[in-house]
Amino acid sequence: MQRYPIVVVLLILAFGQNTVGVLAAAGTLSWDVNGDGAINLADIFFVGNHFGDSSVPAADVNEDGSVDILDIVLIGAHFGEEYKQLTILVEYPDVKHTISREYVQGRFSDLDSYMKEMSYGKAGINMDVTGKWYEMPHPVSYYEISPRNLEVDESKVENLIQDAIDAVDKEIELTGYSFVVIFMSAQRQEYGMIGLCGYPGMLGWQADDVLKTSSGKIIKGGVAIFSYQAHLGTLFHDVAHILGGVRNGKRVLPCLYDHDLQAEPGPLRESFVKAIINMGFWDPMSCHYYEWELPPPGVSSWTKMRLGWLDQSKVKVVKPGEVTELQLGPLEDSESDILAVKIPLSETTYYLIENRQFIGFDQYLPGSGVLIMYADDTIAECRHGEAPVKLMDADPSVPNLEGAAFDIGRNDSFVDDKNGLRVQLVEKIGNSYKISIDWQ
Repeated sequence: MQRYPIVVVLLILAFGQNTVGVLAAAGTLSWDVNGDGAINLADIFFVGNHFGDSSVPAADVNEDGSVDILDIVLIGAHFGEEYKQLTILVEYPDVKHTISREYVQGRFSDLDSYMKEMSYGKAGINMDVTGKWYEMPHPVSYYEISPRNLEVDESKVENLIQDAIDAVDKEIELTGYSFVVIFMSAQRQEYGMIGLCGYPGMLGWQADDVLKTSSGKIIKGGVAIFSYQAHLGTLFHDVAHILGGVRNGKRVLPCLYDHDLQAEPGPLRESFVKAIINMGFWDPMSCHYYEWELPPPGVSSWTKMRLGWLDQSKVKVVKPGEVTELQLGPLEDSESDILAVKIPLSETTYYLIENRQFIGFDQYLPGSGVLIMYADDTIAECRHGEAPVKLMDADPSVPNLEGAAFDIGRNDSFVDDKNGLRVQLVEKIGNSYKISIDWQ
């Protein structure tokens, strides 16, 4: 028998169990708003903290465009459920595995640690790994794809996913997992890519009907595919697409590199670096790592907000015309009173300000200081030079946005003449910055 907290019981009585059933019919895991694999009071509290704030996609559980009581009712309908994730070990007739199951478990243990630090303990993964390697019915060349997103043959991605989930269907109850990972014996050079998100990703954002076994079992959440060489930043990047999910026909967490530039000819790494025109190396959703030998840097406040990892109480909102001075702590320091500053310009556009220091995973950044981003929630994907979030570059003379951070004594002010906004770095206090915001 399902047990609900008393507040949920009262809400269900008020709105009716039929309402819960209708809202839950979408078959998604949107009710796990913080992505920790458990439906509990933390999810209810998260939605409650964002009542009336439609700018946080994760809080709009039923995707009706508003954050209200009905979102809590939907969480209540699934209260107490827990989900794990599944990695299917896949090899090919011509490419056998050369790594152990324990190695794969270790990679996802690393990802769990990374996610826990990025989410301030709110989210992680609880990954099951199949006990054996499943051989696909075709050689790797049958599934091989282009390394450039816009040139990928979707049918090949679909074929690999279908063959992998069908291979385990009789042995594993796939419906009990929140998402699936296919971890391949193949190298990037053999498969074409080192990692990708099948859904929501290469197969689009409306591919729910594709993600079924031949016996009809639905794969919840999504599917990611990795070569065994995948960097930790790559693992996070594509899993984060799944964690963000889809809202109103759009990915909550898109790639932050420019897809058109990534498709241009040339050496792969060079083409990719040319494509990171929006966020540079400052977020793994833009570039998976700064240096291959090092772990990925931390994620930006924009990404944390999209995933519901940044508490509203830690975001200082400064409205147009409001003059203020504040102390901005490092984004990696959960104890800081203010982790980000949001300056709304319209209903859908705003600036975000964050402080990145060489702390935790942010020690692997190209630099440190204060980042200022311009966000536009009407832009869904990074195409044709547009992006939902872009860094304001403090020093354009440094390539690849590596000099984007503002700091005391060098590029310590930002001015938006059009909106009459001025952001001034006043003083650095330890790892924090005293910042003044005024309007001209």
